[in-house]
Amino acid sequence: MTFRVFGVEVRAVRKLSPSFLRVTFTGDDLDAFEDTGWDQRIKLVLPLPGSGVAHMPVGPDWYARWRELPEERRNPIRTYTVRYVRPALREVDLDVVLHGDGGPAARWAQTVRPGDIAGLVGPDAEATGPHGGIEFHPPAGARTLLLAGDETAVPAVASIVERLPRDARGEALLEVPESGDVLELGAPPGLRVTWLAREGGGHGSRLVPAVTEAAARLLAPVRAPALASVGGGTALDDIDVEREILWEVPDEGAGGDLYAWLAGEAGVIKTLRRHLVSERGVDRKAVAFMGYWRLGRTEDDD
Repeated sequence: MTFRVFGVEVRAVRKLSPSFLRVTFTGDDLDAFEDTGWDQRIKLVLPLPGSGVAHMPVGPDWYARWRELPEERRNPIRTYTVRYVRPALREVDLDVVLHGDGGPAARWAQTVRPGDIAGLVGPDAEATGPHGGIEFHPPAGARTLLLAGDETAVPAVASIVERLPRDARGEALLEVPESGDVLELGAPPGLRVTWLAREGGGHGSRLVPAVTEAAARLLAPVRAPALASVGGGTALDDIDVEREILWEVPDEGAGGDLYAWLAGEAGVIKTLRRHLVSERGVDRKAVAFMGYWRLGRTEDDD
């Protein structure tokens, strides 16, 4: 991927809802941060007490050099989706989920203030070739979209729906911790956005039945004997989400009207993957499944 390390500082912090915080970064070279759109993943380099990001390597071999650093000098790095890029203003926005897992990102989000120093690893506008880190690739013939995820996928879904053509159709289903987390999104009129507040329920308790019901609405009924002919109905390779990363994104699009993009807690996404492909007969080449996180685990455990 043609990414580079950008040194940044926090320009503004705004709480969007009980569970979402928008952090605006600025930096001298953020005019070279490529606005690639969709669900662009980048890395946030968190500051270390006392040294900030002074030990963070830069250059094309930054990752290898970062791994070689002693633990006390190795900045924590977390994955986020870009929300907005304003190259002319040298600004990048990230929407951060506020949660109490006690990890480095959670602690940082609770105390971040304007003027704080950090780093971003993102697409370099001065580099040539594809940047990577985008998984939203609907086939040209897809006329209906099904987007679904939990709170960790909200920034990605929000970025996607705001960039869709105005004639796009389908549904976006977003499970969030509470009703106060409903955000205003600029979705096309033909794409229905449904917010699903858990209000103390378990992860997936609202999302799984909602996706099941949406699939029944959006897909023509598929008879069991016909499943194999449409690319589904066969046993999927089992993925142990305790040991493996659930990340299945088709390299090439399939035929058919529906394209689905699902991201969130890996166990929940595994359940939805099985329902759509094995039970509903959706072609695997028409669905992107991404386990953004696993209950009880952090990125440091992977």
